[in-house]
Amino acid sequence: MSKLAIISGAYSGIGFEIARILGNMGYDLAISGSSDRIHDAKTELKKTGVEVYAFQADAATYEGVEGFWQFTKDLGRNVDIAILNVGIGLGGAFVDNKLEDDFRVIAINITGTVHLAKRVVQHMVPNKAGRIMIVSSLSATTPTPFETVYGPSKAFGYMFAESLREELRDTGVSVTALLPGATNTRFHKNAGMATSKIDHGPKNDLHEVAQQGVDALMQNEDMVVGGNAATKQQAIDNRATPETVKAARHAILCKLNSEQ
Repeated sequence: MSKLAIISGAYSGIGFEIARILGNMGYDLAISGSSDRIHDAKTELKKTGVEVYAFQADAATYEGVEGFWQFTKDLGRNVDIAILNVGIGLGGAFVDNKLEDDFRVIAINITGTVHLAKRVVQHMVPNKAGRIMIVSSLSATTPTPFETVYGPSKAFGYMFAESLREELRDTGVSVTALLPGATNTRFHKNAGMATSKIDHGPKNDLHEVAQQGVDALMQNEDMVVGGNAATKQQAIDNRATPETVKAARHAILCKLNSEQ
């Protein structure tokens, strides 16, 4: 029987591309997403020649995350790889954004990640084998004004991955964080940032980012910055740049035209 990989947030973008790469490597796939496009993704991913199981659910809810895990358990198979990719952004000024929208970012990017990670870890550790990827963001390395809740939620994901990795060091289960830079997806448009400079600026190649993540996962690296040389240099520079300077720079990139 082929090995099984589960990927949350897999109907488009980085999650879908990682799923396609893993399918081409021979992994059967269990995928989830909030949109009915997850069923279109299943059809497309089956072209890799593996079994694909799709589950539609809202990752902002306990029921959605738990439902996906139960769906996976019902397959009766060990999970060899878990890609915790589901995440959303929210652009705009914090003073103007709706509180319920901020809460939804937290529910998906933090609560949902912890929820699925708990189920995966408790499944993998007794098996003494498994690989986990938590998809964070380059935004985890800088303050993110005008994405004021998103960036900190991704900083949580990054530090959560590094913390969990150390805990699991001697268990046979590895944890890798992927920190993509701005990537050629609809992420910023979906976050309401279609008029921002960041959405109209240079973007990293989607396949390159996904492949770098999978390579790091397979090589048991603790983290990888997804993107080109300039993106990787930005992550290095961010370590030495004052937070106030980074915050001002990010504000210019992320302010909507109507706010400038």
